[in-house]
Amino acid sequence: MSIFKKIFKVGNKPGTYAYRLEKAKELHGQVVKYVTERHEDNEDVIGRGGAMAIHGDTFIVDASGERIFVCNIAELDTAMLMSGDGVILSGPNLLEGGKQREIIVHFVYYRK
Repeated sequence: MSIFKKIFKVGNKPGTYAYRLEKAKELHGQVVKYVTERHEDNEDVIGRGGAMAIHGDTFIVDASGERIFVCNIAELDTAMLMSGDGVILSGPNLLEGGKQREIIVHFVYYRK
């Protein structure tokens, strides 16, 4: 995102394909520490160590040596955690036949 867009709050509108693609590009290549999913009252860890990537028109989350979440970018919703060390991803998971899924991906922290 350019400095002009940050200062003047100019950019793509949330919910549009351009906005979703921009958010997916920000997450592309991010290293995953672990992935959790909420089940009723608790959070279960479903994967550790991996990465997030864009392949064609799909967004992929890999962890524990396997694909956990695959979603079309046009249907992907993202929300950053307030701490900034993760993101909530929701959308139809193509690995499960389009079943709606919401996962929380926590990033590896690298000192810059």
